[in-house]
Amino acid sequence: MKKIAHIGIAVSSLEQTIPFYRDQLGLTFQGTEEVTSENVRVAFFKIGESAIELLEPLNDQSPIAKFIAKKGEGIHHIALDVDDIERRLENLKENGVPLINDEPKEGAHQTQVAFLHPKAANGVLFELCEKSLED
Repeated sequence: MKKIAHIGIAVSSLEQTIPFYRDQLGLTFQGTEEVTSENVRVAFFKIGESAIELLEPLNDQSPIAKFIAKKGEGIHHIALDVDDIERRLENLKENGVPLINDEPKEGAHQTQVAFLHPKAANGVLFELCEKSLED
C-alpha cells in the first residue's frame, strides 16, 4: 500500500455539499464526474497528497443510495493507492480475505478499483486503487 488515495463520503446532493468543502474548508475543488460502474456522480477535493471524494447516487440501485438509506450520509470508504492491483487481489484471495470485487473495474479518473468486503476489516470498507499509466 502506497498511501491513502482518498476518503469516500456518501452524500445525497453534490450541489448542496460542494460549497462546504470548497468555501468553508477551503479545499481545492478538482471537479465532478460520473462513475457508471457504481451509478454515482463524484466530486473530488485535494488535501495534501490525498483527496476527499463525495459520492452522490445516480439512482436507487446505486450502492451509495442503499448505503444512505441504511446508514445515512457520511464516511463510506477509505481508498488505498496500490501498484499491480490484480496481484494484490490475488494475494488477498489466497489469504482468505473476503472481497466484493474479485477483479478490478474502472473507477473515477480512469483508475482500476476493487473493494474489499467490510467483514475483512471490522466493518471498514476499503477500496484498492491503481492509477492509469497516464497519471
